[in-house]
Amino acid sequence: MVSFPVSLPSGPFEADWESLRGFRIPGWFKHGKFGVFIHWGVYSVPAFGNEWYPRHMYIPGRPEYEYHIKHYGPQDRFGYKDFIPMFTADKWDPNEWCSLFKRAGVSYVVPVAEHHDGFAMWDSSLTRWNARRMGPRRDVVGELAKACRDLGLVFGVSYHRAEHYWFFEGGRRIKSDVNDPEYQDLYGPAAPIKEPHEQGKLWPQPVEPPGEAFLNDWLLRAIELVDKYRPQLFYFDWWIEYPSFEPYLRFFTAYYYNRAYQWGLEVAINYKHNAMPSWAGVLDVERGKLAGIRPTPWQTDTSVCLNTWGYTNDCQYRTTESVIRDLVDIVSKNGNLLLNIAPRSDGTIPEEQVKMLRSVGDWLSINGEAIYGTEPWLTYGEGPTREPAGEFKESEWLKVKYTGSDFRFTKRGNSLYAIALEWPGEEAVVQSLSLNLRLIEDVKDVELLGHGKVKFSREGRGLVIEIPGNVQRRVMPVFKVVTS
Repeated sequence: MVSFPVSLPSGPFEADWESLRGFRIPGWFKHGKFGVFIHWGVYSVPAFGNEWYPRHMYIPGRPEYEYHIKHYGPQDRFGYKDFIPMFTADKWDPNEWCSLFKRAGVSYVVPVAEHHDGFAMWDSSLTRWNARRMGPRRDVVGELAKACRDLGLVFGVSYHRAEHYWFFEGGRRIKSDVNDPEYQDLYGPAAPIKEPHEQGKLWPQPVEPPGEAFLNDWLLRAIELVDKYRPQLFYFDWWIEYPSFEPYLRFFTAYYYNRAYQWGLEVAINYKHNAMPSWAGVLDVERGKLAGIRPTPWQTDTSVCLNTWGYTNDCQYRTTESVIRDLVDIVSKNGNLLLNIAPRSDGTIPEEQVKMLRSVGDWLSINGEAIYGTEPWLTYGEGPTREPAGEFKESEWLKVKYTGSDFRFTKRGNSLYAIALEWPGEEAVVQSLSLNLRLIEDVKDVELLGHGKVKFSREGRGLVIEIPGNVQRRVMPVFKVVTS
C-alpha cells in the first residue's frame, strides 16, 4: 500500500482508474485542434545534438562528449550545471511569444516545465535548481501562463521528470561533477541502467526501480505545478509507463481532476502508449499519426525540427506545407496537432520558426473553419496515397508524394470540408460523395475558401468541382460543400 505525501482534494474522483471513468475530454481541446509545444531550457545553451545533450555529454563515444571537451573542457571541471548561468533569457518577452502564437492560429500553449535534466522552469519551493533562483532568475512558467491567458490562449505544461531517475547515469561512470555530493540535488539518483541486451521495450531499464523518495518528489513537483499555475493540459512523457509510477500517476490524475473541479476548469492529461487507461486522459502519439478515425480525441506532438526538440545550431527544418498537411490529416482523424518550437537560450525564436508559424496562421486565417470546432466525417479521406501509421514514422511520411486526388474531410453542421493535400488542377473530384447518393444529391453549394462559390456537377465518379482559371495555385485548398 502506497502512502502519499499529500491528501486527495475533495471532488468527484478517487485515486482508482474505475472512478476516473467520469473524466470528460475538455471542449476547448476538442475544438481547438492546434497547440504549440515549447522545448526551452538549459540544454539550449550548448545548442548541439539535441535536448539530450545533458545526458550524452557524459557518455564517451557520443559526439556530444567530444564536443563538450573541445569547447568547454573536461566534465569534472565544466559540468552541465555550469551552463545554467549562461542560460540568461536576456531577450525573452513572453508577451511577444504569445502574440506570435495568437497570430499563428494556436489555441493552446504547452511549455516544458521540467525536462529530463531536472531544471525546473518555474518558481519551485521544492528545488533550488529552478529558473527563478538561477539562470534567467524569472518564473518562466508563471510569466508565460499570464501572457497566454491575457490573449485568451489555453495554458498547459509538460513534465518529463520521470526520466530524470536515470538520465545522468553516464556521469557516474566517468570522472565528472555528477559524482560530486554538492550537486546531487540536480543530477539526482543517476540510477544505473541495464546493458543494451537486457533492455526492454521501456528503454532504458534501471537496475533498481525508482524508490519512494524519488516518486514522492516526482509527485510533489507535479502537484506544485498544478496548484500554483492551474494548467489546463498536463503532458507526460513516455517513461511514466514504467510500473513504479502507476499508483502515483493514478493519485496525481485524481488530484488534478479534483482540483480542476474545484476551480471550474476543463483539464486533461496527455499520456503515451498504455501509461493510463484510455478513458482517463488523452492519448498522444509522438512524431506519428493514427491510421484512421479514433472515436475519442487524441493528439500528435511533433517538432519544426526533424533532428531535435530543443534549439541547436543545425536544426533541420520541416517545410511549412508539411506542417499544414499534418494538421489537416490529424484533424480529419479526430486529433490535434501540438507543434514544437525551439527558442534560443536568450529567449528569441529563430526567424525560420517565426516565418513558419506566421505562414500556418495565414493558411488558418482563410481555412480555419475547416479545422476549428469540426468533427470527423464518415471517412477521414480518400485518394491513392498511403502513409505509415504509428509513432516515430515522421521521416517516412514526409517522403510521401501526394496527388490532387488525395483529400481529407472534416464536417461542421451541414457543411463538409474537402481539403486537397495537393493542388488538383482544373477540377477537383470528390469520389467519396458518389458512394452515398443522398449526400451527393443534397449538395446545394460549393465554395472554395478564400475565393467564393464555384461551379460543380454531380457525376457517377463523384462531385466534380470546377476550379476557375483566375484562381492561383494554393497550399491545401479547401472546398466547403454545403448540403441541405
